[in-house]
Amino acid sequence: MTTSNEAGYAATREVITRFYRAIELADIPLLRTAVTSDWEYVPGASGQPIGVEQLAPMLADLLHALPDMKIILLDVLIHDAMVGVRAKITGTQSGPFMGIPATSKAVDFAIHSFHELRDDRIAKTWHLEDWLGLFRQIGELPPGLANRPA
Repeated sequence: MTTSNEAGYAATREVITRFYRAIELADIPLLRTAVTSDWEYVPGASGQPIGVEQLAPMLADLLHALPDMKIILLDVLIHDAMVGVRAKITGTQSGPFMGIPATSKAVDFAIHSFHELRDDRIAKTWHLEDWLGLFRQIGELPPGLANRPA
């Protein structure tokens, strides 16, 4: 017999898995099935929330840079309507990324996210990537960052 807590956990785990699969594939229709219509994505850099429409071109660029990209969920911590995710992205930088030409180097870098759920969908996402770790593996910083004063 499945308890309501187990069913709720399974539903939450499924929507989180679907979300990261959509990101991995840059599949916007699939992403829309995992998030609310007013979903907000809050990247660490700007702190300004964006929605699905603004994220779509960024995902397309990421998939072009890492066409074999995989997202591996390492930890999914569920507490009521909040979900913490520790994951990693692997792939090969086969296309330009943030102004860095393709290097054909394998990459493996961390991502961390917190998601707020509403009505069995993700309503808000706070997300950070380990870009410095990625740039170290590629062996180059994006143009404009390399010559910036500290």
